[in-house]
Amino acid sequence: MKKILVVDDNRDILDLITLLLEIEGYEVMAVDNGHELNRNMEQFHPDVVIMDVMLDGLDGRDLCANIKENRQTSNIPVIMISASHDLQIHSMKKNCRPNDFLAKPFDINCLIEKVQFQLAG
Repeated sequence: MKKILVVDDNRDILDLITLLLEIEGYEVMAVDNGHELNRNMEQFHPDVVIMDVMLDGLDGRDLCANIKENRQTSNIPVIMISASHDLQIHSMKKNCRPNDFLAKPFDINCLIEKVQFQLAG
């Protein structure tokens, strides 16, 4: 079973994404902050990470950059989600290098397709 780590400080969105992915047959770890991201990654070993840009007191782009700069996690696909439609431009400025982007509000089918695409890669 493929594992997906979802990080979002909006509990409603976190619950929605978790439910959708579990219905699709994925094992999901839902985390409402990025403070223990490294520990969560080490314990859960996700196949994909879905992360919000704006996390309570943290910038998801910085966390994404940390994932991509770490030899042990650099190959794990990261899908960034944000209400900002300028996400791609801002993420590139932060050297985040996510594998994909998803703007809020997002289409459920689009989320599933993006996850499937990253897992197929």
